[in-house]
Amino acid sequence: MYREGVLEEYKGYDISEEIEMGWFNEMVDQYTRELSIRDWAAVDRLDLIAANYQDERIIRNVMTFASRNVLSSDSIVKLMYAEKMIEIIMKFKTISADLKLEAYKIIYTILEDVINRPLEIDTGHELENYSLKDKRSLNERAKRSIERIKSDLG
Repeated sequence: MYREGVLEEYKGYDISEEIEMGWFNEMVDQYTRELSIRDWAAVDRLDLIAANYQDERIIRNVMTFASRNVLSSDSIVKLMYAEKMIEIIMKFKTISADLKLEAYKIIYTILEDVINRPLEIDTGHELENYSLKDKRSLNERAKRSIERIKSDLG
């Protein structure tokens, strides 16, 4: 908003924090309904919201979707969702230990599946589009994500 020059105009409307929170809640609900293994726009938007709006529902919603849907998808979708979930969690200044552990368990399961199963790529998912060359590079990224989890858990 600042770059487009509308931040000052927005501030001039004196929108209450309560109304803004309502808008954030609506966006979280909307993007949660839009979560898909075929399109990552919704999870990207939830990631952006998490940077400014620390609501654990974001983590719960993405975690629930991933646990039900991502393991049946191709290798790239699994890796992208796992990485995005880690990014979302890392944006939270405070998060309940139980929720973090539960989310990391799901992410770990997804990443282990990426590493242990043969490379599966659906039509339209090209390795090069995701800075990957082959199964080995996919596994390396999955292993780096596992290391991030271990590092964050201490």
